[in-house]
Amino acid sequence: MSSSNETRTKPAIARDFVRMLVLETDEQHPDDHQERGSFGDVFDSLFKKAGHEHDPPLGVETIIRFVVEDKGGSVPSTEEMDDVHAILITGSMYDAHDDAPWILKLVELIQILWQNRPDIRFSGVCFGHQILCRALGGKVESTPDSKWELAHTPIKLTPIGARLFNNPKNGTIHLHQMHQDHVVYPPSSSTTHLLPEQNDRDIHVWGASETTEVQGVYIRGRLFTTQGHLGFDEDMVHRQIEMRLEAGSIDEEKDREQLENAKDTAEWEHDGVVVAGAILRFFHGDDEEI
Repeated sequence: MSSSNETRTKPAIARDFVRMLVLETDEQHPDDHQERGSFGDVFDSLFKKAGHEHDPPLGVETIIRFVVEDKGGSVPSTEEMDDVHAILITGSMYDAHDDAPWILKLVELIQILWQNRPDIRFSGVCFGHQILCRALGGKVESTPDSKWELAHTPIKLTPIGARLFNNPKNGTIHLHQMHQDHVVYPPSSSTTHLLPEQNDRDIHVWGASETTEVQGVYIRGRLFTTQGHLGFDEDMVHRQIEMRLEAGSIDEEKDREQLENAKDTAEWEHDGVVVAGAILRFFHGDDEEI
């Protein structure tokens, strides 16, 4: 695929590599963009690190496409996806349950590719997790009382989740959270024709936090999503909070407790590389035994 809204990175030197398309659904804070690049660049660096730790090492080539059409991006057409076999959709300040034209186009693209391209594996982070679940029939809405889940958060893994993340200590991983919407229930055959009834047993929620029951959804060979942000660092946490305060989506008084917790834990080490490694193995097809 090729577009004026698209950039490509070269794979790290390795005998085998994964090519992934990152669909950017928002823009970075200007300071973060200057320091780390776009969201696609952040994922490229993170997945290259995970690829280096893969045994044997995996190269990563990243195609980056900005899709917010209100800001000059473009949602790709199905004809542009011939050489794509792995898609990651980023986080965003937009609502995944909104009906903005570019969001509806993205939902339609996901649905068409899901139905006609069984070779494509899908992943998504935060907004990306939610939009994939929406496209496949899951329900996405604001949390009760519009409560934010912010900060460094423990996620308790299900048995499938433990296997995906190579059985971490205490059956728990930690990621930064930054969301006010959530997936109420995951996709199933009862909510969409895209998932046959016989496949319901293969649809897994891989983890839950204290306030979010669906922290990620996994379908072997097709789907691996995460509500938590694997690419955030301390500066990004602070600046993403700053952007939401300026936009008025976080209320400094109402959300004071979550804000203070987020700021206090922003520097804590989290499991972003672990999660990137699991998604990279999924993209590479290493999850056949899960």
